[in-house]
Amino acid sequence: MSNFRLAITYWILTLSVFFTTGCVDDKTELGGQEGEPYENEAAEDHTMGGIDGDDSPTGGEGEGEGEGDTDTDTDTDVDSDTDWGDEDDPDESDDGTDTGDTGDTGVTDCEEEGEVVFYLSPDDSNSSSSAAQARDAVLGTWTAISNVNIRTHEFMNYYGFDYERPEGAEAIKLTAQMVRDPDAAPGAYDLQLGLASRLVTEDSRAPMNITLVLDTSGSMGGLSMDMLKVVSREIAGELKVGDVISAVVWDTAHATLLDSLEVSGPDDSTLLGMIDGLSAGGGTDLSGGLSAGYGLATTNFNPERINRIVLISDGGANVGITDEAIIAEHAGDSESDGIYMVGVGVGSSGSYNDDLMDDVTDAGKGASVFISSAEEAAKVFDADFINTMGVAARNVQVALELPNGFEIVKFSGEEYSTDPTEIEPQHISPNDAMVFLQTIQTCAPESISGDTPLTVRVQYLDATSFEAHEITSTVTFAELLDGEVGLLRKGQAVFAYAEGLKAYQQATTPEAEAAAISTALAALARAEAEMPSDAALIEIRQVLEALE
Repeated sequence: MSNFRLAITYWILTLSVFFTTGCVDDKTELGGQEGEPYENEAAEDHTMGGIDGDDSPTGGEGEGEGEGDTDTDTDTDVDSDTDWGDEDDPDESDDGTDTGDTGDTGVTDCEEEGEVVFYLSPDDSNSSSSAAQARDAVLGTWTAISNVNIRTHEFMNYYGFDYERPEGAEAIKLTAQMVRDPDAAPGAYDLQLGLASRLVTEDSRAPMNITLVLDTSGSMGGLSMDMLKVVSREIAGELKVGDVISAVVWDTAHATLLDSLEVSGPDDSTLLGMIDGLSAGGGTDLSGGLSAGYGLATTNFNPERINRIVLISDGGANVGITDEAIIAEHAGDSESDGIYMVGVGVGSSGSYNDDLMDDVTDAGKGASVFISSAEEAAKVFDADFINTMGVAARNVQVALELPNGFEIVKFSGEEYSTDPTEIEPQHISPNDAMVFLQTIQTCAPESISGDTPLTVRVQYLDATSFEAHEITSTVTFAELLDGEVGLLRKGQAVFAYAEGLKAYQQATTPEAEAAAISTALAALARAEAEMPSDAALIEIRQVLEALE
């Protein structure tokens, strides 16, 4: 009988512990990737609640289009070791469960004190291939939106965010914005972080050392070769006296057409003559072409210049071995310069290998873009030439510190984690902005007041000296909710647009297709109310209404 009582007592205590542990750890896969996407719409309607114990606004519509910084950033030199590993491990939950996988929410007991830290990555700041493909699939030459791999973070990169830029020697300026919408779930807030890089002009940019790796295989005939030449001419038009350019073409042979040509200025006659003589024919040895290109770029490497490989291809590879190690070994590490890649995709929906081009540019620590028209080529390699080719800061790492009990339930970037070792640092380009949009939610809404703090830490390396810097900004919920929200609304619209296209792709009925477009249009309308003349929002409406 005593043994029976002991058993009963044991199970009572066990169940008591189970039901009193508060919020439990939960894995959340990434929005816009494999898991649930960011959505501004909650599953149920909820009235907009203010912050308990505070009379501050609850984050309705902001006023005006200018976007100011919510707090005074401090940009200070830090120890050259910018590894987040010096932090206390945020991944050990109260129950001892390892929560360090990418996308882990890191939720802890709401009654615990302290902070939970999330490490964020958007991918690099200007990969934008899938956004251009999606637009062209609806308005241009591609056959159907179903052929496009939608990468939501690339949409955030493609549609620019004009955040306030740093001044003086600073490379990055941080701005935080927050809203709590009427239909948000209890304890949920939409938070957007904008990391704007310094403005660089043509006169002030560093000299360039560019190696063109040009696919001249048989599959490049027609539109693909036309676009390869258009892109090459746009690059030629942006070069200035003293820039150095080399060129390798490849099919099943790998011919060096230019080796360390110091151009006379824009539209150098020797360079233009080489471009005009290009033609398509033969097999496709992508691996051999990259080896030849990186070999030439390595020989000509100059630490005083921006060193870039520009790969222009339809992504075909039917001869040789495609090995990402060829690229990665030349891309530099956290303490040295490298030869970074710009991957330029060309071709039709039937010929373009998007997955391969995305993989090689990711390994090359550079941008992935897609060019299907002369207008797009001019945008990327004329108007945005410095943005596409330059580096403003290296190894950018972002940490978001929130009170315990908070989790990220939706996220616009490529990855996030409570384990810093899971997150790959990224470079940011000049004249650009990294943008992170996330829905954060607490399991104890009643504990949030206007004085509740939120801290963002940004670490990065100087683009030329590799000197380490850190920006730390702490701001209260009340200050955030009382700020301007125009660019946050734009972020919501861009995200809803990308996720709406995914839902449209997956829809099996006309009603489901209509619902996907309707949700995106609703977010777009909120952004248009704040920024009615924004060119990106105008283009998004054109695409959505064409689908509708």
